[in-house]
Amino acid sequence: MNLVRGIRSEITKLLSTRLWWVLALIMVVYVAICAGGLAAVFGSVGSGARGPAISHAQLPQLIYSFASSIGYVFPVLLGALAVTSEFRYQSLTPAFLAQPRRGVVLGAKVVTLFLTGAVFGVLALLGSIGAGAAVLSAFGIDPLLGDPEIWAFIGRSVLAMALWSAIGVGLGALVPSQVAAIVIVLAFTQFVEPLLRFASSLTDWSAQLGQFLPGSASDALVGSSFFTIASAAGPALEWWQGGLMLAAIAAVATLIGFFTSWRRDVS
Repeated sequence: MNLVRGIRSEITKLLSTRLWWVLALIMVVYVAICAGGLAAVFGSVGSGARGPAISHAQLPQLIYSFASSIGYVFPVLLGALAVTSEFRYQSLTPAFLAQPRRGVVLGAKVVTLFLTGAVFGVLALLGSIGAGAAVLSAFGIDPLLGDPEIWAFIGRSVLAMALWSAIGVGLGALVPSQVAAIVIVLAFTQFVEPLLRFASSLTDWSAQLGQFLPGSASDALVGSSFFTIASAAGPALEWWQGGLMLAAIAAVATLIGFFTSWRRDVS
């Protein structure tokens, strides 16, 4: 019951700010532009004209995967900011007074942001599928919205976004400084990891290590990504292995954050 009350409290706190819907709005617009743009490129010049050949059966899922392959940064940011803002404004003080068991407070935040990340996943997919399917249909390409594999892909994408949000909570608990958390998220997701993934693809042994990077694990869970467009083999991990990898990252970051900054005095 304490956890249920904690989740209700976290939902109330989250919905009382503009942060969640501002990030969601930016995410949907960004993902829709990218998905629609790529669909237009492939629809106009063909899938093999200026790059690797992609069949019309593979193209829709690749375009729809923009929801997770570039949209995942938004639930990560939301999860991190939901925690770091508590430290910044010292709102953890009344929270811990109301619920002295700090593990319950952190657990409620993880569950709440996991569910919010799933909502972000649905919204991101509405953007990528809405724009991508419309453009593909305009060029006479079947968007395959009735294909069971597409719906399985949608379910895995929602799960991936939920796990990314939980990772954000772990990062926020681990790095309570809001500015530092934002810098880490943007620097790692936009620069460091893409470079590491490119470097890991150069040799076989580094490719084996590269599959355990968070983004690679996410792509394996989802099953498709424009990052793996040049790889005929696709993600090395199975989808469930990618999901377990993301869950493990979230759990480790959250546990370390709990035993360090979360247990310190906050005022």
